[in-house]
Amino acid sequence: MSVFKRLYAPTFFLGFLAAALTLAGTGGSLIWLPALVVVAILTSCLAERIAPHEPVWNKPDHDRVRDICHAVVNEGTIIVLVVLLAVFAAVIPWAPLWPSSLPLWADVALSIIMLDTGITLVHFASHRVSLLWRFHAVHHSVKRMYGFNGQLKHPVRQTLEIMGGTLPWLLLGIPTEVAALATFAVAVQLLLQHSNVDMKIGPLKYVWAVAPAHRHHHVASAQDGDVNFGLFLTLWD
Repeated sequence: MSVFKRLYAPTFFLGFLAAALTLAGTGGSLIWLPALVVVAILTSCLAERIAPHEPVWNKPDHDRVRDICHAVVNEGTIIVLVVLLAVFAAVIPWAPLWPSSLPLWADVALSIIMLDTGITLVHFASHRVSLLWRFHAVHHSVKRMYGFNGQLKHPVRQTLEIMGGTLPWLLLGIPTEVAALATFAVAVQLLLQHSNVDMKIGPLKYVWAVAPAHRHHHVASAQDGDVNFGLFLTLWD
């Protein structure tokens, strides 16, 4: 069990991201990415029952329908985003500036860093500006943390995050394939960030914003828990 707890987080993230990259690299249709997200959700739920951090968090607290509705709406918003990025990329009045010589995995890594920087700034502002906190407080209202409710966000907050995170993508003319893979990585990361798995990640907790770090952030107020704002990285704190 100790080995499972130590290997779970990196294996989960890298395994699913490698599967998505392989799908894209071998000419597979990106339309299968949502199906891969479903597999990741089921895997997350199974792992939470094998090695739970808090066993009681595995029991629904009159929140199952709410969490499903938020997940469907927010995942749908992300899919629409990827489609719109392709449209915007076709109409921007300058040639795409996105580096075209990088391997696909490096393109995805670069896009994740850009996205994470913008989302972190929006997240930080949401804890400083009272109007923004009113929308962000929805996410902090959870009474238990498990992978699936990482998607619980007010639609306004979700829109602000998307705008802040993807503006560099838009300005640089990110390829649709790279945007799709990066948004898939977001879905996988959110499952780890709210995960109820008793994962042990060692020194990675200082740089990687998964559950051991993110649980410290989840105190339901605008000021307390005022750390770990990153979606992927804690380096920005």
